[in-house]
Amino acid sequence: MGRLLAIDYGQKRVGLAVTDSEKIIATALETVAEKEVLEYLKNYIETEPVEVFVLGMPKKLDNSPSSNAAAVVKFQKKLETLFPDIPIALEDERFTSSLALDAMISGGMSKKNRRNKSNVDKISAVLILQTYMERRSNQ
Repeated sequence: MGRLLAIDYGQKRVGLAVTDSEKIIATALETVAEKEVLEYLKNYIETEPVEVFVLGMPKKLDNSPSSNAAAVVKFQKKLETLFPDIPIALEDERFTSSLALDAMISGGMSKKNRRNKSNVDKISAVLILQTYMERRSNQ
């Protein structure tokens, strides 16, 4: 059994979060440039087994796909090709960026660090992963 790894895909940066080996705690892993993320994941999986990719799917308030959804689906197909043995779970990522910013403020993060978009991407990935874990435990 491996870890759960969440992906907050963006066309510039990709936020990553991962669970502990017991799948209890979600932790920010890294923010990686989009063009480097597949290589990063390949290297990560060589050292840590991954049971499921949890890919954030951007949606509008009416539950329809957002403008970035097509890019996420394209990335999903690359993941499926490169890692055919690792299932991909899609998780609604609405509001994760604003929730991440709220979490950074309530956690006392400095304004300078809140402006660093890579921090927002990592925390968004953690929120995606936590949502997935909570939904899965309730089923």
